[in-house]
Amino acid sequence: MNVRQRWVSFMGRVLLSLIFVISGITKLLDPAGTIAYIESAHLPLPQIAYAVALFVELGLGIALLVGFRSQLAAAGIAIFTFVTALTFHSNMADPVQVIMFLKNITIIGGLLVVIAFGPGGYSVDKGKRLVLNQ
Repeated sequence: MNVRQRWVSFMGRVLLSLIFVISGITKLLDPAGTIAYIESAHLPLPQIAYAVALFVELGLGIALLVGFRSQLAAAGIAIFTFVTALTFHSNMADPVQVIMFLKNITIIGGLLVVIAFGPGGYSVDKGKRLVLNQ
């Protein structure tokens, strides 16, 4: 991997993780509002869903950011993002929700690249790739 590839893959990983880290911080600062939003989607166990969201967005988001176990972090975030798209953005009659759904699907695409090719440059993983299917 040359210097350009290291920097571009690093920046891609940072940018991909930012939406989750920022969203997690927002949830951490407003637990009541977040739980009320989860309740408005009629999800069971909103407090547990809140804890899962914090773990994924902050825990796995930061892991992806620094490139620690990045393939597992990306896989966990991808599953969470897919469930979130189906749960919160499934009203295809609302153009805004269609855009939000497609945004989530697009993010999953970026996460799949991390799962397939690893963290790229400048990561805690140091380019080591976890082999998920052997």
